[in-house]
Amino acid sequence: MGPFVKLLLIFSFFALFFVVGYAVTGNSFELLFNQEKCVALFSNYKSTAWILGLLLLIADLVLPIPATGVMAALGAVYGLLPGAIFSVTGSVGAGLIGYWVARESGKRKMHWIASEDEIKRYQTFFNQWGGYAIIIGRCAPILPEVTSILAGISRMKFSLFLSALIGGAVPAGFLFAAMGAYSGWSPAFGTVAAVLIPAIAWPIFIKVIKI
Repeated sequence: MGPFVKLLLIFSFFALFFVVGYAVTGNSFELLFNQEKCVALFSNYKSTAWILGLLLLIADLVLPIPATGVMAALGAVYGLLPGAIFSVTGSVGAGLIGYWVARESGKRKMHWIASEDEIKRYQTFFNQWGGYAIIIGRCAPILPEVTSILAGISRMKFSLFLSALIGGAVPAGFLFAAMGAYSGWSPAFGTVAAVLIPAIAWPIFIKVIKI
């Protein structure tokens, strides 16, 4: 079995894991933490509710939390800029935790799945192309968790991962916070811009910064 077939199988495994989790328990979490419920809760405890918002976004790494609804609620309660800052912080926090947990556990367990040479090939692949997957995945369900975990398992260069994570999280955070802050605003154009702008800028950024 080729190394990239194995990588595809690993991706499929984690994607299936999250899909099943959403299918089994997603409705319960959607009822508990949908945008309307979060707006009501955050409004009642406005001075400290942003902490709960951050924790929910980080918990989305392992639980089927409706992260976009939480981000929109943060924008609705705190306004665009504070809501976006909280959203970006939570999204980046979840990504970092997923990356480091996968990277550290992968050091001990990946040899069961792939040889050291194959892991190096995964690392090279993710260093070259993983940034795009991480950036694009920030606006999609399930993909943020899966791409962060795969980047950690593949030992993607941390500076590259962090740059892509922030590059994807910032426009996504502002997009969903704006959806809450400006009720009725159509996100269609914003979603395309939040994906395309950082993806197009990514190769230019890494050449200029040379990370």
